Amino acid sequence: MIRQRKQPETGAEPDAQARRNRAVAVGLDVAPLGSAGFARAGFADPTLVLRWNEIVGPEIARFAQPLRITEGPSGGVLTLKADPAASVFLQHESRALCSRINSYLGRLAVQRLRFVAGHMKPGLPASHRPTKSDSVPEDSLSPFDGQEHLRRALLALARARARNGPSAKD
Repeated sequence: MIRQRKQPETGAEPDAQARRNRAVAVGLDVAPLGSAGFARAGFADPTLVLRWNEIVGPEIARFAQPLRITEGPSGGVLTLKADPAASVFLQHESRALCSRINSYLGRLAVQRLRFVAGHMKPGLPASHRPTKSDSVPEDSLSPFDGQEHLRRALLALARARARNGPSAKD
């Protein structure tokens, strides 16, 4: 007796793909979930969140990050999580920030900003590998007229700073 394959039901979803017992890239399954999360926060275009550092600049991105965008009767309102001390400064810069955001999006999407106080996590420093340009040349201390042991100590300090990258105190 020959078995016939079961025919798909006519009420099945047309978008559902048949399983073929092979591995599929995780990104294909994650993309709809990620876009659903952005949509719940009001971000139809997730690039505002993903490219926030490029849109507003690294100085402002250190102190604020977008949380939600809502449409109101007077236009879009972008809610930003910001350090409490920085929110006063950012309030003064809100007109410039709105114009930057709108020019990036290509439409008048944000009319005003709303700030929610919250402490920002410091950004993780990028791994810094010393390059040849990071090395301190010997002639950088040539105008120094002090004692030789002090000159060597200053040169060692300059090399250590170049190797470790700029510190948070700079």
